Formats: sequence, structure tokens, C-alpha cells
Amino acid sequence: MQHPRPTPFEFALEPAAETAFPAIRSALIKSGQDPRNRDAFLMLGEVVTLVRDLRPEGGLGEGIDQLAALVHHGYLYWSAGSIRAELTSERLFQLVSHPALSTDDETDHPPHYVQVPERRIWAQVVSGQSHEPLDGFFQHSVEPGVRRVLGVFGVHPERLGFSVVEVMGPRPSALSRPDESPLFSPTLPGAAAAGLYSITGGEELLELGWRAGEIASAVER
Repeated sequence: MQHPRPTPFEFALEPAAETAFPAIRSALIKSGQDPRNRDAFLMLGEVVTLVRDLRPEGGLGEGIDQLAALVHHGYLYWSAGSIRAELTSERLFQLVSHPALSTDDETDHPPHYVQVPERRIWAQVVSGQSHEPLDGFFQHSVEPGVRRVLGVFGVHPERLGFSVVEVMGPRPSALSRPDESPLFSPTLPGAAAAGLYSITGGEELLELGWRAGEIASAVER
């Protein structure tokens, strides 16, 4: 029997879920704050302490914003019951190949993680550096019609850490690439023959999140 692939939550935040996250939940209840309010969440003393504890000894510089985003998404994922939708290759093909795929843009899905097949979607997370594979993405509704998506790239057993990219907004309208190539079509040499896909910008990541909304809905049921 094949075991599910671990999520970034399991190997990066699961220890916090056993100790810090219950304390954060109590603090949110006591303060009456909406957990999805990022600014209020990051002001909690329990969150400040957790982010500090997770920060590497050498510091993160501007990367502290990415760590804070990961902690916030991770908490919401945990609080909602750790809902994970694992895409098959066939489902992924449907998502990236059908721009008219219908979703209910107003549906307020609980926070969840969508995990894509390994090494099938690639992106150049940092300009000038190698492309990294997308493991999946955390996402949640900020308000009706507005979504936060946190893509997790470069997950590998031999690598310490991974890259994250966060985007937020309504579903992109009339999205297209400057070169007029199809959305999610591969940009790496030889990638088309290998059945790979690419994300070329934040709006494509956001669009992928919106398209996957119905997948999460099916898991919830």
C-alpha cells in the first residue's frame, strides 16, 4: 500500500501544531479576532514567538514575510482539520487544459492544501536561478471573491527547507501570456514531450488555485 506523500505542513510545522497552535487558537478566541485576518494574527504574542523560534539562526532578511505567510496558512490548514486534496495526473491535466472550467467563485471553502503530482509543474521562483517543481499550494478565502494562495516549491528530502510564493486576489480576468502561449504550457526545453507544465507568474498560480476550488469542495464532502 502506497502511503500519501507528506505535505510541507507535516515536515515543517507539525511540531508547532502540537504545542504552539493550540495556544494561538486560545489567544484568537480570547481576543475575538478572525483567524484569517493576517495583520491581527501576526500581532499575537504567541505567533511572534513561534515565528522567532522557526527562524534560522542566521536570520531570513526579507524572507521573514514568507515564513510569516507559511505559519498563517499552516495554522488555518490545521484549524480547519488538515484538509488535503491530492491531484491525480488526469485531474491535473483537466485543470491546466480547460480555461473555461467552472467554479463557484463565491464559495467560501475551508482552508486546505492542494498537492499536485511530483515534478509536473515547474516555475522560476527566483529570477536567474534554476526552475523548481511545485509540490502544491495552501489556500483560503480572505473574503467572498478574494483568495490567498501560497505555492510551495522545491520540496526534496535532501534539501533543507523549500521556496514559497504567495499571491492574493480575485480570480484573474482574461489572463494570458505575453507570448500568447497557453497558460501553464511548459517553458523548459523538452518539457512538453515529458508532459510537464510551467507557471510563469503570480497570476497563473492564483488562477490554478481558483480552478482547484471544486477539488477541495469534493474532499470536504
